[in-house]
Formats: sequence, C-alpha cells, structure tokens
Amino acid sequence: MRLGAVVPDFSAQTTHGPIRFYNWLGNSWCILFSHPADFTPVCTTELARMAERAYEFTKRGVRMIGHSCDSVAKHLVWLQDIRAFARNLPAEFPYPIIADETRELAVALDMLDESERGLDGEPVSVRAVLIIAPDRRLRLSMYYPNTTGRNVDEILRVIDSLLLTERLRVVTPVDWTMGDDLLVDTSTSPMQLASTSRASVPENQVEAVQMPSGLAYVRKTKFYYDSTPSTCEFWDT
Repeated sequence: MRLGAVVPDFSAQTTHGPIRFYNWLGNSWCILFSHPADFTPVCTTELARMAERAYEFTKRGVRMIGHSCDSVAKHLVWLQDIRAFARNLPAEFPYPIIADETRELAVALDMLDESERGLDGEPVSVRAVLIIAPDRRLRLSMYYPNTTGRNVDEILRVIDSLLLTERLRVVTPVDWTMGDDLLVDTSTSPMQLASTSRASVPENQVEAVQMPSGLAYVRKTKFYYDSTPSTCEFWDT
C-alpha cells in the first residue's frame, strides 16, 4: 500500500476473538505488524519483545495487532513459547494476533513475500510494520526480510515523530530522538510561525541556520509543547 492510502476495513479471527478492524481501532493510532510463521525463532523474539514493550505503545495511545497466515489454534499454542521467552507479561497477552489463513488480508495490505514459501508452498507474510492513523490512512510502512528481526526502539522512535509532527509544524531530522532539536517544515511561512495556531511554533523559538547557498530553509527549534496539558505532560523532555 502507498503512504496516505486508506487501509480498508476487514473482519478477522484473532487470539482475542473476532474483530471488525474499524470498530477495534476506534479513534486510536495503530501498529499492525506481520510475521512469516509461528514457531520460528526470529518471530518468537520479535513478538516477545513487542509484548514486553506493549506499555510503551499504550502510553502513546497506539493500539497493537499482530498478523500471520497461521490459524488461531496455532497462534494460541505458540503464545506459550512467546511467554516463556518474554519477561513479566500480564495474564492476558497484551495484543491480539490475526489469523489470516486465506491470505486475503496479506494480499489486500501487500504483505506477502513472493520469494519465501511456507510448508504449504504458498507465499508467507513479510515482517511488515504498518502505522495507521485514526483517519484509517497508512502513515508509515517498513518491510523486513525473513532473515532480519525488527528494532522496537526504531518503531517507537518513528511513532514519536509521527505523533509530534501531527500536531506541530515541525519535521524530525536524521537520527532524531525525543528531546533533540526539531526542524521547522519548509512549507511553514513566517506568517504561520507568527500565528497563534496550536500547530505553530512560536517565532521566537526558531533559529535559522546560515547555509552557503544563502537560503534560509534549515530552521531549528526546541519547541515541543502546545497548550494541551495532557500533551505537555507526555512530551516532557
């Protein structure tokens, strides 16, 4: 799927019971992450770490849901292994895992790896990471090959960037992490900077970087806050 495309609604069987995706999502952000197959080593480490870090997604208001082309029954047995590999998980596993045995959802979301086949000879799902906004649009996608496990810190980093840039007229530079300098979006005019809009960075909080070209397109800021108390508390650096 292309970024900005609307993720279609779907019904699915999961380890937490049947869901209708839009109803399950509500007005939240969501991470949908697929894996090639149950009872495989890399997938076990990934889902265990995602479970251990589930509180990090929850405090950001991001719902989590896994996916593979295995059955619910197989998922439920495998969860015992994931629990054994993880540490200090709650009684209920912190996120559902979709059972997409027909591969219908994997096809719809373009998550199949044509170069990797399961025991049934059919393509398996890639290690996909899809970040979906409350408006149901795909905001970020990352695809990893079967051989390479994902980095949960990087996933949280890009979620932080998406949430922050959703409410402020800023962009995040290379290797950015929470608390680092932000950059003002080049589409933001001086008039917008001077406005009192919630999405604007105060003009006195912006520093222009002198470039040899003479063009003032690199503008730094350390401004993270808006007028919403709950948001200020979360983004406290």
